[in-house]
Amino acid sequence: MRCGELLIRSYDSHIDRARVEDLERRCEVGPAQRVFLFTDTLGDPICRIRNSPMYIMLVAELDNELVGVIQGTIKLVTLHNLTKVGYALGLRVAPLHRRRGIGLRLVLKLEEWFIGNDVDYAYMATAKDNEASVSLFMKLGYVNFRTPAILVNPVSHRMYHSSSTVEIKKLMAEEAEVVYRRFMSSMEFFPDDIDSILRCKLNLGTWVAYPRGESWDYSNGQFPSSWAMLSVWNSGELFKLRLEKAPISCFIYTKSSRLMAKLVPSCFKLRDMPDFFHPFGFFFVYGLHREGQASGKLMRTLCKFVHNLAIKSSEDCKVIVTEVGGGDRVKLHIPHWEFLSCPADLWCIKSLKNEEGTQHVNDLTKAPPRTLFVDPREV
Repeated sequence: MRCGELLIRSYDSHIDRARVEDLERRCEVGPAQRVFLFTDTLGDPICRIRNSPMYIMLVAELDNELVGVIQGTIKLVTLHNLTKVGYALGLRVAPLHRRRGIGLRLVLKLEEWFIGNDVDYAYMATAKDNEASVSLFMKLGYVNFRTPAILVNPVSHRMYHSSSTVEIKKLMAEEAEVVYRRFMSSMEFFPDDIDSILRCKLNLGTWVAYPRGESWDYSNGQFPSSWAMLSVWNSGELFKLRLEKAPISCFIYTKSSRLMAKLVPSCFKLRDMPDFFHPFGFFFVYGLHREGQASGKLMRTLCKFVHNLAIKSSEDCKVIVTEVGGGDRVKLHIPHWEFLSCPADLWCIKSLKNEEGTQHVNDLTKAPPRTLFVDPREV
């Protein structure tokens, strides 16, 4: 596809890999008025989508210079029913070539790929204050859909105490799939291929927490009076992050907090901030679900367990991240730092088919938000 000297084509690892990595290094991600995160894809620019059922990366060239990229995935999820959706992510345009319509051309070309593969809806996610991105997608007919919360909790050097009243059990992938399909298959964007996610090598496991003394017997449909469940994805195996352009106060606090944490006795429970100024990895927690009156406490216990898991199993995991629906009360039980979190991410959606699809989108945006399933493969 050409527009003047602009060429948009599929990514070719042999000639594009180094140029895409260079473009990623020059493009910041994150809230425009706060800190900037830069990604290191560890030599694999399509690492974020490689584990999806169908995926593509498109690149934009201008006079043989690579000036933009976009990625897309396709999968079956629960929406108003089992629906094929396309996810647009990783849109990057070189700083010196912005506001020239390159991003628009990339999105349109990606939508052509979606339509050619019979996709019903396309969607994207961005920070609410990313005015350029929001404006671009609104111009193309996307509408505000959901505003999930991204919650980020630093990994300190100190282990949390394990509760003697709570049992934590790791589920086999087959067992986790059965439980997820029973309790979460009606969630918005629940993936039909949840089994593939649970069996992926990046999935560290699924754990449940319930009161000690009670039993867990999913095969007979017997569950404890209260329980909580989550899964953990090791995103740090795919790519690393690093912080730049943060306020000097953040740098000073990072250094001083680590020193204070070493000097002050642990009984004072001071939290130290990890060093975010060098490349670091992170765990993504997904598939959070709880049942029963005591499930909030059990979810907090599981989150502490994941924190300890990060300390024991990963040298460079500096944060634990999760994303939940904006109205999902489970977020009240997830430890996080407000400074590092994003209380309202923005998801936008568009019908790629007929007027009936557009009406479904309108109905979805007007309906009260349901619990949202965030696919770890699209983080």
